[in-house]
Amino acid sequence: MQRLLGSRLFVLSARAFSTSGKARAKVALLGASGGIGQPMGLLLKQSPLVTHLSLYDIVNTPGVAADLSHICSGAKVTGHQGTEHLATALEGAQVVAIPAGLPRKPGMTRDDLFNTNASIVKQLTEVAANVCPEAMICVISNPVNSTVPITSEVFKKAGVYNPKKIFGVTTLDIVRSNMFVAESRGLNVDDVNVPVICGHSGVTIIPLLSQATPLVSFSQDEIEKLTHRIQNAGTEVVEAKAGMGSATLSMAYSGARFVFSLLEAMGGKKNVVECAFVRSDVSDAMYFATPIRLGPNGVEENLGTGKMSDFEQQKLAEAMGELQQNIAKGEAFMK
Repeated sequence: MQRLLGSRLFVLSARAFSTSGKARAKVALLGASGGIGQPMGLLLKQSPLVTHLSLYDIVNTPGVAADLSHICSGAKVTGHQGTEHLATALEGAQVVAIPAGLPRKPGMTRDDLFNTNASIVKQLTEVAANVCPEAMICVISNPVNSTVPITSEVFKKAGVYNPKKIFGVTTLDIVRSNMFVAESRGLNVDDVNVPVICGHSGVTIIPLLSQATPLVSFSQDEIEKLTHRIQNAGTEVVEAKAGMGSATLSMAYSGARFVFSLLEAMGGKKNVVECAFVRSDVSDAMYFATPIRLGPNGVEENLGTGKMSDFEQQKLAEAMGELQQNIAKGEAFMK
């Protein structure tokens, strides 16, 4: 399968199978029937890292669970539909991934999604804080700059807050950056890594092209155009789908990649690094995205921003006001 699929994602998943029995875990996927949830569930089901894939949504969960359960891989699949079954879905979960919520439509910003998605994330994480307070929480629901603070406040109110175990999944920004850079220079994308810092919407998405590996040289014009494309890549997909959806498939891939990396680290693999939006003292913002070294207990080390170019420093300065507003909006929602 690894050869046939030819995907870095499945290489990661398969490699972790032999690292440690501890790497294999129950993963609860909340929003499993949605545009992100279904393809993400498909990827998670194929992974030997996952022994139990617990699917939750408010509609259509039995059908999705039945479909995925027929795939000949080791993960047990259970489906849980409706709020009365949420606690059961979460019982014993080591990782909780949350792609639940409304998708973006043409003309909508991530902020337009706030009122609906904020309520959904609050409801889901309140139950998670009660049922599986030690689980790793991977927040995918947008706007991540606000939903991560909401999740943190929920866990604080429940008295079980551990900032090392709550992640805003920004992996799609890195996936896009890697692909766009590789395409622009004819590189093998599996060899490319571009850190992306700050936040997970619009101008708060700051790719550190100066720190790309392998080292790539860009003109200033190329840097500005690439940065703009990375920051607006979600809108590019929304417009291309012409009202028929948002970036669901690439987000499912990115969400699964982050979960696999997290499971590897939980299983004892060393030096597993992914960017994520977490509680941080790297900047003036309480939450900030940077490369994170993951470990058995979540965040092992925040690797910070590294040395940035003048252009990147300027972009960061321009983004901080919006990031702070996004964070404050999430915190205000919980008051």
